[in-house]
Amino acid sequence: MSARDEIFANLRRSLGVKGSEAPRRHVVQERLESAPKGLVPQRGQLIGEGLIELFKTQAEAAMASVVEVDGPMAVPEAVAEYLRASNLPARIKMGDDLRLAAMPWGETALEISKGRSDGQDLVAVNHAFAGVAETGTLTMTSGPENPSTLNLLPDYAIVVLSAKDVVGDYETMWARLRDEYGKGQMPRTVNWITGPSRSADIEQTLLLGAHGPRSLHIVLVNG
Repeated sequence: MSARDEIFANLRRSLGVKGSEAPRRHVVQERLESAPKGLVPQRGQLIGEGLIELFKTQAEAAMASVVEVDGPMAVPEAVAEYLRASNLPARIKMGDDLRLAAMPWGETALEISKGRSDGQDLVAVNHAFAGVAETGTLTMTSGPENPSTLNLLPDYAIVVLSAKDVVGDYETMWARLRDEYGKGQMPRTVNWITGPSRSADIEQTLLLGAHGPRSLHIVLVNG
């Protein structure tokens, strides 16, 4: 028994309880669920098209580019078109996300490799867990499906986001994350991405790609 276990055992003995009593556990659970929530900004409290428009506006204000497509099957061609328009090679790196794997990449001329980035990849494609409309932020969860290195190391980040996963505020996103993963199953890291990497620390001169991708392109999937 660890020192921690011994301390709790002594407390239970002094209280005459075992810690597994249903009424006591119910009281604790009820208290956790009814805890007062902090102030949530009004800006993100929209629904439907208004929510999507706010996300796009905020993302573009943060220097990201956004394109909308009508469904997942249109994503590969949208990615290919972005690379052509940006004069980038038709090569991308992605993880093992099943949503991305189900898309018709074979109908394009894109050269695709899988796995983590070693810093030599120019373009990466990830799928976001969610988008937060109030700031135009992407929520990225780590794992083999979408390795965090693909968020940070390539110069050009392309992120696929389902419109149904856009929420108004951070509090709603965290609640959805807990519901999706559950206790003890949370991802090791959750990265917030708002626009491309940038810094103006030196003489207040804006520098893109200071500590991450110099470009962020979001493919927003409707339907």
